[in-house]
Amino acid sequence: MSRRLASRIGRALLPRRQRGFLRDERGVTVVEFGLLAVPFFSIVGAILETSVVFLSGQILDSAVQDVSRLIRTGQAQQAGMTPAQFKQDVCDRLFGLFTNCDGLHVEVQVIDNFNAASMTPPVNWSCDEDDDGCSDWTRPETFTPGQGSSIVAVQVYYQWPVILPLGSLGMGNLPDGKRLMGAATVFRNEPFT
Repeated sequence: MSRRLASRIGRALLPRRQRGFLRDERGVTVVEFGLLAVPFFSIVGAILETSVVFLSGQILDSAVQDVSRLIRTGQAQQAGMTPAQFKQDVCDRLFGLFTNCDGLHVEVQVIDNFNAASMTPPVNWSCDEDDDGCSDWTRPETFTPGQGSSIVAVQVYYQWPVILPLGSLGMGNLPDGKRLMGAATVFRNEPFT
């Protein structure tokens, strides 16, 4: 069938008004943008959230390292630092990225040797999303900074609220959709008296 014949048949079958509509290209950009806007902004949002989570994790790790140095050098022990003060010192170094510093979970404990260090998160990985106990910690907070030459393990955890829950593709790694962030360090205290 020739192109010319197909064109004649098309003109004969379609009324004049519909033929004009098929050739009209006004608004194509708006329609294409409408089709691509949701995936585009979802990708941009996912990139931004990944960046903020990564940055927050690095800042949490840096804050834990900095404040743990107070324990390592004996300054925390000499000043009689309390668990609340330790948590506040960590919070002061988070630059406002963590909205709820009361949500930090701190475990500072003396261990026998470096091989005895066990860094397991204190969360319930198998709870249901509807369970209110999902965000509860499974271990109590501890604060035992030790004496000179003690080996100390410091762990700090935080349940980060995920803004864009994308199901299995999202940043959440807890059953309730939040992301567990943690920072830990193990060191031997300096031989202070």
